[in-house]
Amino acid sequence: IDAELLMAYKDNTPLDLTQREYELLKFLASNPGKVFSREALMENVWNYEGYVGDVRAVDVAVRRLREKVEDDPSDPRVIQTVWGIGYRFEPEGREG
Repeated sequence: IDAELLMAYKDNTPLDLTQREYELLKFLASNPGKVFSREALMENVWNYEGYVGDVRAVDVAVRRLREKVEDDPSDPRVIQTVWGIGYRFEPEGREG
């Protein structure tokens, strides 16, 4: 992730990310291994303070981001789901 250029790369190839996807990736990657609830992601990435309501936008953004960063989006290794809690970033694709 190149914060100065607002770009992210996979295998030295620039990723075609939306601004929201970039912000989500940058936020998760800056806190490797830490699990964030959908509500926490809405607050920190979408800037919706004290957000309550439909958080499916997070799931959609994560799914789209996985399609761009994962080798196999159906078996994510980098952006992992922690069932019942939320999502976490594992830079080495480790199993949690």
